[in-house]
Amino acid sequence: TIISLFFNSMAGYAFAKYRFKGKNQLFNLLLSSMIIPSQVTMLPLFLMLKSMGLINTYMAIIIPGLANIFGIFLIRQYVMSIPDSLLEAARIDGATDFQIYRRVIIPLATPILVTLAIFTFLGTWNDFLWPLIALTDNSMYTLPVALANLMGEHTKDPELMMAGSVLTIIPVIIVFLVLQKYYIRGIMMGSVKE
Repeated sequence: TIISLFFNSMAGYAFAKYRFKGKNQLFNLLLSSMIIPSQVTMLPLFLMLKSMGLINTYMAIIIPGLANIFGIFLIRQYVMSIPDSLLEAARIDGATDFQIYRRVIIPLATPILVTLAIFTFLGTWNDFLWPLIALTDNSMYTLPVALANLMGEHTKDPELMMAGSVLTIIPVIIVFLVLQKYYIRGIMMGSVKE
């Protein structure tokens, strides 16, 4: 989730505050790719990871989630609301582009980054189909896949399934409780316009 936040925030910041040739066309292309269902890209992604020898490794699950278009879009929209005068003041003070990103953008974008972190964590944690495709070793399955495997054709163990469901929900609750104040702040910032 942290690496994904880094890549998404860097790309969103670049699309919001930098000028480069083809920026709007590239962003529109990325945005239009959101309408493509993820299931359509699974076979090409699987073949690409297989050619790299990454199938049945944890990297096969991690790499596809490193950056997503929704995250880039969310960060871009938020960073566009940050005044350029703040960035210019930091440049006048001698800050490099990365220092501006680290010391100005990240602190100001903390509420939206926390919101994106919750979305990314929940999406990754609850992902069922991609780990089922990319992992073949039962010992490497994620909790949702392992939980689904508990219910076979002739076997049903409701006690074990309930225990597995509780184990699956506990990290989600902990992450939300830890990040709740930032998440609520991010929601409230977008709800009132002055």
